[in-house]
Amino acid sequence: MTPELRALFPITQRAIYLNHAAISPPPTTTIAAIEAQLKDVHENGSLNYQSWIAVKEQARKLLAKILSARPEQVAFMRNTSDGLSTIANGLSWRSGDNLVTFNREFPSNIYPWLRLRDSLGVEVRMCEEREGRIQFEDLEKLVDARTRLIAISHVQYASGFRSDLERLGRLARKHDALLVVDVIQSLGVLPIKVEDELIDAAAGASHKWLLSPEGVGYLYLSDRARERIEPTLVGWISVPDPEDYNNFDQEWNRGSLAWETGTGPTALIHGLNASLDLLLRTGIEAISSHLECLTDHLCERLSSVNYEVVSSRSPGEKSQIVCIRHRGDLTSMDIYSHLKKKKIVTAPRGDRLRIAPHLYNTIDDIDTLIASLP
Repeated sequence: MTPELRALFPITQRAIYLNHAAISPPPTTTIAAIEAQLKDVHENGSLNYQSWIAVKEQARKLLAKILSARPEQVAFMRNTSDGLSTIANGLSWRSGDNLVTFNREFPSNIYPWLRLRDSLGVEVRMCEEREGRIQFEDLEKLVDARTRLIAISHVQYASGFRSDLERLGRLARKHDALLVVDVIQSLGVLPIKVEDELIDAAAGASHKWLLSPEGVGYLYLSDRARERIEPTLVGWISVPDPEDYNNFDQEWNRGSLAWETGTGPTALIHGLNASLDLLLRTGIEAISSHLECLTDHLCERLSSVNYEVVSSRSPGEKSQIVCIRHRGDLTSMDIYSHLKKKKIVTAPRGDRLRIAPHLYNTIDDIDTLIASLP
């Protein structure tokens, strides 16, 4: 990646930041877009309201492009949990139904399903991790004729394992179930084609790989999923003509747009629009290739030090997240704290140290990390 691109991230002048799987520092262009919208409100009130809506719709188009979806299939939410919860709540569950997931999913992709277990008696089946991987056959054994959905992260937050979504999609279709994917750890840095990969629903948020502040989530629903999931949290913009204020006979809006309830974080969406534009101009394939080079280099260098790579690095399973573990008695917190003192930012996740570079990181950043490991 170019020096001009790196210059958009002032954090590079103060630290080596390798924690994008948690929160990413937005580029200067994104901050400028947010500040400009807030200044507009400050100086003009609502005079330019229609232009704000136009930016929101542009951001929706860009988000849909990254997903390879249609704009009306993408709704803005508050966060990933909202998206997954609205899927859980919108399905019509029956006694004896089950769903299948993974026992080390991030809690956003666990609690909505556990509520169904506790309130409706839906069986929640969880496959286990094997040496940093999800074994497809283990998950497949849990799916049967009463399975309503398979809920999985595209990339696992605590291992970096990347699931074969198309294979899971075929499994779900075989049993007439939905494939629901948490894409927060992949969208923006890994190519995703929701229709080709048979993804029925996807949820995520903007503050990780999409390089935007916290506060904007998104929900994708396929046409197939939309036939089965009803909107359960609705508001004044959930209908086709929200400014027809006294018309209460309107149907729900088309596609996923019925899931948008009301006033959203307009300034943050302006920022997201700028970040999406940067990602698409750089190219998702190019970003993915760059990060594969960085993480491959990291894993090769680690072979000469006293660390093991927990993350699968097999083709089709590796991602932009690498999790490592000390072969001795150093904990992940020990390593994290040591590196933080050297202004290298990573993340402890259980007994693993998670390393997650982004498009502006360099080979030199990785080499400095390796040289700084205790």
